[in-house]
Amino acid sequence: MGSFSIWHWLIVLLIVMLVFGTKKLRNIGQDLGGAVKGFKEGMKEAESPAEAGKPQQKIADSQVIDAEVKEKTEKTSS
Repeated sequence: MGSFSIWHWLIVLLIVMLVFGTKKLRNIGQDLGGAVKGFKEGMKEAESPAEAGKPQQKIADSQVIDAEVKEKTEKTSS
């Protein structure tokens, strides 16, 4: 009892590789790495104060949006 030796971990790794296959394990590793990378980039964006004060413009300057604004009227029911 206690901690496992290196042989125990090698046997577990071998069984996992036989069950899932190396290709599926590689895909899981790539997905996990991409998720960690995206999380780190998101944390960097949240921490940068210079970018936070500047409003983000989602519409290019060359595009024009034509819209009509109407006032909302309240309906009274008796």
